[in-house]
Amino acid sequence: MSHENPPPFAAAAGGGSGAGRLTRPAAGRAPALAPLGERPDNPRPPRRRATGAAGSVGASSEPPVDYPLTAIISDLHSNAQAVDTAIKDALERGVRRFVCLGDVIGYGARPVLCLERVRALVEADPAHVPGLVPGLCLLGNHEQALLEGAEDFNPRARAAIEWTHAELQRDPDGARRWFDWIGALVPSAVDARAHFAHGSPRDPVREYVVPRDARDPVKLSALFRHMQRGVCFVGHSHIPAVYFQDQRFYRPRGTDGPYQLGDTATCKVLVNVGSVGQPRDRDPRLSYVLFDGECITFIRLEYDISAAQDDILAIAGLPVELAERLASGV
Repeated sequence: MSHENPPPFAAAAGGGSGAGRLTRPAAGRAPALAPLGERPDNPRPPRRRATGAAGSVGASSEPPVDYPLTAIISDLHSNAQAVDTAIKDALERGVRRFVCLGDVIGYGARPVLCLERVRALVEADPAHVPGLVPGLCLLGNHEQALLEGAEDFNPRARAAIEWTHAELQRDPDGARRWFDWIGALVPSAVDARAHFAHGSPRDPVREYVVPRDARDPVKLSALFRHMQRGVCFVGHSHIPAVYFQDQRFYRPRGTDGPYQLGDTATCKVLVNVGSVGQPRDRDPRLSYVLFDGECITFIRLEYDISAAQDDILAIAGLPVELAERLASGV
């Protein structure tokens, strides 16, 4: 698959289930997260060209463009050890583009380093990482809190944002640069194949999508109505999962895939990519997703949790609990 012409991004407009494992297919076939009642390992269908209006979900389940292998990362939360591990792994897997769904900062001890890493990746700076195409970083609720205040955060999260604000201000020139860059981030965006949001397609900054929502068809129906593409990638809850318009629900365990999303023109799919910097599904390994325009792969990796904890514990302004939770993934 050629990746010379990546799809451009555009700001997005506005703002009973079954759980189960999927069987792996024979070598050379990507298993599909298939429509209800079909085998989950049906082979990949041929690529189809769109015949409807540009940007219409119903026109085709496949874009008439080549799609770069994309690493979708979210909720990095100033965890330098997890971020560097994820980036190294993604590049070794041949990733050509990075999409960050927000919350680069908050909770952890290395906000500037993580901001620098993400900016270099999404701007495809050849001086830092050659061979990438431009990507995207979205506004998360922690970036929003940095800009507007964290009064509605819990005490630990608020303390971390207040410390992060002060840490950025230590370098006045750098602070102006970072506040300008963060202030220009959009909360939601689309490309030729996917919709991206930090929280949800309905409320891109603050709404959580969590596993119990798989039993809430009213909420899920509203979320799917707000999707501007057949697949939407979100973070925010820090819990990786796949939600289907036909009410199926899938929880990945470990590195899992590739899985084909199926015909998203007739059955939309909402994918939570989990968290790089602070997983909360009782698995402390970092989580991110690979997407090639047709298939997704969940990646789980160990990283140096002790070093990340030590960084937090070395800072008086960061609550001890923020270090402790990294080891348990809650």
